[in-house]
Amino acid sequence: MGSRVTILYFAALRDAAGMASETVETSAANLRALYEEVQVRHQLPFPARQLRVAIDGDFAGWEDVPREGAEIAFIPPVSGG
Repeated sequence: MGSRVTILYFAALRDAAGMASETVETSAANLRALYEEVQVRHQLPFPARQLRVAIDGDFAGWEDVPREGAEIAFIPPVSGG
């Protein structure tokens, strides 16, 4: 059975996806699999190993399971001066 989650995209991921967020239905076993789903759909430029992931505002691990109603953020590397 799937879970309905909201995905937040930041910086270069937002630009690549063409949106800041979306709500999706997923049966992904973990956050890495969820990212791989959206990476293919939106042709996102970063592999998961270069990103951080958060659930409901707290950093999470890639093996954590997406849960119904969660807000999941994929956070790319940023540079600044």
